[in-house]
Amino acid sequence: MKKLASIIAATAILSAHTAANSAEQIRILAPTWLGFAPVHVAIKNGCFEKRGLDVNIKFEDDLANVMAAMARGDIEVQMRSVGEYQGRPRDKDTPGIIIGTIDESVGGDGVITDERIKSVADLKGKTVAAELNIPARLLLQMALKEAGLSLKDLQIKDIATADTAAVFADESIAAIATYEPFMSQAIQYSSRPGAKQLLTSKDYRGLIVDAIIARNDDLKASPQKYAKFLTCIYEAVDFIKADPEQFAEIVAPEFGLTPAEVSEVVKTSLSYNTLADAKAYMGDAATAGSLPKIFDTVMDLNLENGAADTKLVAKDQIDNSIISQVPTK
Repeated sequence: MKKLASIIAATAILSAHTAANSAEQIRILAPTWLGFAPVHVAIKNGCFEKRGLDVNIKFEDDLANVMAAMARGDIEVQMRSVGEYQGRPRDKDTPGIIIGTIDESVGGDGVITDERIKSVADLKGKTVAAELNIPARLLLQMALKEAGLSLKDLQIKDIATADTAAVFADESIAAIATYEPFMSQAIQYSSRPGAKQLLTSKDYRGLIVDAIIARNDDLKASPQKYAKFLTCIYEAVDFIKADPEQFAEIVAPEFGLTPAEVSEVVKTSLSYNTLADAKAYMGDAATAGSLPKIFDTVMDLNLENGAADTKLVAKDQIDNSIISQVPTK
């Protein structure tokens, strides 16, 4: 009997090991941004595992490191804004293609200043700090263009966004292009009179969209793997919208935030894309989505401000064949 029990136990261990090895792998790198939290939800609720996927995600803010990892084959997926995706040194042959969207910034990116600056036009000739190739820099560029100005009319100081609060303490810096939670923290703890948001992504809805980007060779080899992945992402979004309090409890530890902080950021800064939202962006074989136009608009801005070197063509960088396979409930 003991021998039989040992055989059964050994068989169970071997079966579990075989199942783990047979799972299809998706390794992800993404910035530390709550917009990508649906991945954590899908991991913790078992959706990926149920569909035979072995998914793990790590934070990496540096785009160059992410692009190098994808080129080496160390990751299958990256996630970041369309504008960042286009940034140098990407060219038409760089691995990665957009297969879906996950969220839209609706206040999470912006420009902060103080009472001396009443409008974007007041920034002319002044020093403005910003990290290269972040969404807020595009917002600033759009606002300047509307005022008949460009980034060339400013003195741009390159910074790391994580240093926003420290840089904002220097009153010779007229404004900072940044994102949450650093934006709110800098204003909250600033001693500058009238510290405020000058503009945010809420003023430019649809410009800052975060994309799901797959490695081309793996996508071609295993398209069904990515259909299952997207299915879990949009099921996670449905859960987030149905039970936001439980969602905040689940993901808070992953981002080093409290549940209350998670809820506040989501409430004021971003909007998760449902499957219907994502399909409206991506389009299908019969209907053009809105993402190609956004892609082209942002591409022109990136070329103008020097964040990109190569003009990419939207139809070559967006693949809507996978999301078209995700069934609508």
